[in-house]
Parts: sequence; structure tokens; C-alpha cells
Amino acid sequence: MAKVFRTDSVGKIRQKKAEWQEDCYSKQKELDKEFKTLSGIPVEALYTPEDVAPMDYLRDLGFPGLEPFIRGVYPTMYRGRTWTQRQLAGFGPPEETNKRYKFLLEQGATGINGVFDYPTLRGYDSTDPFARADAGRGGVAIDTIDDMRILFDGIPIDEVSTSLVTCQPICNISIQSMYFGNAQNRSIPIKALAGTSQNDFLLETVVTIAPGVLPPEYSFKLSCDAIEFCTRHAPRWNPVSYAGYNYRESGCTAVQEVAFVMANAIACTEELLRRGLPLESFAARLSFFLSAHSDFFEEIAKYRAARRLWAKIMKNRFGAKNPRDLMFRFHVQTAGVSLTAQQPLNNVSRASYQALSAVLGGAQSVHVDSYDEALCTPTELSSLTALRTQQILQLETNVTHTIDPLGGSYFVESLTNQLESRIEAMIEEIDRLGGLVKAVKQGWIHQEIANTAYEYQKAVEAGRMPIVGVNCYRLENEELPFEIFKNPETLAIQEKKLERIKKERSNQEVERVLGDLGRACDQGDNLMELLVEGVKSCVTEGEISGVLKKHYGVWNPPLF
Repeated sequence: MAKVFRTDSVGKIRQKKAEWQEDCYSKQKELDKEFKTLSGIPVEALYTPEDVAPMDYLRDLGFPGLEPFIRGVYPTMYRGRTWTQRQLAGFGPPEETNKRYKFLLEQGATGINGVFDYPTLRGYDSTDPFARADAGRGGVAIDTIDDMRILFDGIPIDEVSTSLVTCQPICNISIQSMYFGNAQNRSIPIKALAGTSQNDFLLETVVTIAPGVLPPEYSFKLSCDAIEFCTRHAPRWNPVSYAGYNYRESGCTAVQEVAFVMANAIACTEELLRRGLPLESFAARLSFFLSAHSDFFEEIAKYRAARRLWAKIMKNRFGAKNPRDLMFRFHVQTAGVSLTAQQPLNNVSRASYQALSAVLGGAQSVHVDSYDEALCTPTELSSLTALRTQQILQLETNVTHTIDPLGGSYFVESLTNQLESRIEAMIEEIDRLGGLVKAVKQGWIHQEIANTAYEYQKAVEAGRMPIVGVNCYRLENEELPFEIFKNPETLAIQEKKLERIKKERSNQEVERVLGDLGRACDQGDNLMELLVEGVKSCVTEGEISGVLKKHYGVWNPPLF
């Protein structure tokens, strides 16, 4: 055993700490507030070796690139390769977002992080009566493979990794098929593509619910279909990124965020094993997407705890033997929910600290929110400022010079241990409910998120949770220091495209593809095997989603 501290030394420190508390600390005044993390974990006034005395260095910490990976998934971490700077971008028609992608790449971004508009994310065409008012809002509008061609025109997708923020599986099954189909049309083999799809069924059934959502078991099936397809045909692609970030935006704590992504990954692993895929064929390609919220040390401890716990789960629960299958690899986005419309330039500071926590916690890629995101789609200037924030962090602060710089901190290690314990307990609770899909169908996940979101909002409104510019240090008669981005006209552009495409395409071929898709739904087949080729007929996303809803039905989420 490689205990960090000797028992007799810890005893002496405990005694001296008690004397310090009696003679010094207790005689000074504390602020009249409750000291705890955003997840409700009490924070002590001082941490000493006593708080980490049970830890065994080799078992609980170890070295970067080796189990339990708490200090980083790669041996050299940022000394060998820095995190991918993957700035989120997407708005209006694909012609406009294509320009923004190129601009960010020219300015030093090292990957594309594409976000899609509300209709696309929810499986609607831009012209659908349910969705037309939101065409081009919140992301780029994609209706057919022709839009995908325009979106990535002139971009070397066999050289640049792409993250498709496709969120819901009903969207992902179409959009990812279009991305792959477009690559094939450009004579780029799917096996050459590197990137990630979000593809998280919780977003469809719990977080960003739309009219006509698929039942959880079928949304989950589509997510696993994409993972299975990529396992067989796209070995460089991460076919899922469990979107803890979005859970956090809807009100989760750090504990819930990690517990839910892990429960999701556990459910997918069990399903893929049931389908006959060897663990080593897909485990290393399961990736995660986490938030960097405002509680600086809790976020750092969260990332470290997640790495160690995931290694334990993969090894003990699934018998993983390949070290790569034990790695918890994750992308981080700074917390959009923490951005304020009041005094919006303060958001530069917020996002900078949050990005620093992601880097100190060992993230593989990072997106920094733009300062105007609480008000509008980011402008070119705000997007560039966010990218420069990453570049300053990487090149000027020297935080990349050593690996896991906060490792060994009494506070950070103690907090890491407490977070891991609480996350593990919540996963066990989900197991008792029958797994994540059943927990969703019962409304348990919805209730958990609603409860914590409500408590957070109450704390903000009561002033117990200070938000600069909102409930403290406010400015009266504030004027915005910049212009608001105006979304380009999208609906008219997409209407003309769809009208042209529907005239030019072979309706007989479209009917064949949709008929085959319906039969595949009824037979329980992998839908992506069909759609990668099928979308080349210019079948629309709305037509695909319509077939899925017809054959799988729709679900009314539980209300409270």
C-alpha cells in the first residue's frame, strides 16, 4: 500500500488543527452564509492531510495515462497535445454558417462544432407549420443532403474533425446519415472521417422536449443504431457524446450531470453487448460532453472524479481489459446558463474562469461561450473573442506546462472523493429503478432535474446565490455596449430550396426509401444502415421523422 500520509503524522496534524480552531479560528468572525458547493457539498474552512488520509496514491491517484486515469487520460496530456479548440457555430441557412466555419478555422480553431436550428433538432423541415417560425434560429437549418453539401463546401472534412450537435436521436439519425452520405458523394470514405455526434436520447425525452417526441425506448434504440453503425463502418468517429452539459443547463447539479451521463453510457453498453458487439469494438468511442459551471473547484473535482469512477465501472461492471476502454474522454462547454443579459461583457470573465476549470480538470476539447449568447446568436466579434480566450489560456498562462496541477490538493482530492461517492450512489439508485430508460419513462429523471432547478432559482431570487449584475451590483438604465446580431432570413431561402429539390428529385426513389424505412422500423433493423445511402435521394428530414413517428408512435412525457 502506498498511503499518502503516515498515521502518526495525521494524528499530530489533527491535534494541531483542533488547537488552531480553538485558539485562532473560533475567535474570528465568519460571513453569515452557508459554505457549500453548487451540488450542496459542505465546504470546510481548512483542509489538511486528515481529509485525504485514507487515500492510497497508486490505487486512487496513480499517473496520467494509467488507471485510474484521475490525473488525465493521456501520459503527456497538454505537454504533448493541447485540447481541441472547438467553438460552437451555426445560424440561418447553411450558406451563412459555412462562412462562419471557414472564418473560425482561419482564426485558429482546430475543429468544427456545428449546432443546428430548432426545427432540425426536433425532426422537422424548415417549412413545417409546427416549426417554420424557428427556421434558422438557434443553429443552422438542414433539410436535405443538399444543405449538408452547402454547409461543408470547401472544408476538408477528411482533415478537420467535426462535432455534430445533433442532440436528439430523431435528428441525429438523419443528420449524421446526411454528413456521411455527403462525404461519400465527395469520394471521401466514411472510415476516414473523424468527429463526434451528440446523439443523446435524454435530450429528446427529458431536456429539450418537442411536440411528437418518440417514446424513450425507441429514441434509445436510434441512439444505439448510430453507435452500432459507426462501430462497424466509421472507426474514427465518436458516435455518441452523452450530453451532461445540456442536463446541467436544464437545472442539474454536478452530481446529477455525471450520474446521468454514466447511467446513459451503461445502458448503451448493455444494449450493444446484447446486439453482439464486442466491448472492445465500441467502448473507447463512447465520449462525454460536460459543463464548466461557476463553482470553480467543484467543476475541476467533477472531471477528476468522473475519470476515476468510469474506469471502475468499465473494469468491474463490464470486465474491460484494454486501457483505452477505461478512459473517460470529454468535451467541455462553458455554462451558457450562467451568462447574463445584464452587463454582458462580464460574461467574458465568467467564461474565462470556467474554461480554466475545464483545462485544469483535463478536458480533451473546449468551447468557450461568447459574451452575447444570453441576448442573441454570437456575432463574428464575440465568436472571435471567445476563440481568443482559449488561445490566451493555451499560450500565455503556462497552465499547460504540468499535468494535473491541482492533484494532491487536500481540498480538491477531498472534494473529488465526495463527488465520486455521491455520483456512484445516484447510479445505484437508477439501477434500482431498472436502468435509465425505465427511470425516464417513470418520470424520475424529470423530477430530479425539476427539484434542483427550482432550488437553484429560489436561491438566486432570494439573493443567497449572488449573480453579479442580476441580484447584486446592478446598473440602472443600462445600455448595451454592442449591437445585437440579427439572424439572416432563412425560411424563404429554405422554402425555395425544398420546392426546387422536390421538383428535381425522383419521387419514386423517395417513396422507395421511405417504404424501406418503415419496414426496417417494424422489423427492428438498424435504421442507419439504410439511411446513409437513402438520404442521397434527397429525402427530407421531416419525411424521415414522419415515418419514425408513424411506426414508433409518440410519447407524452410525465407532468408534475
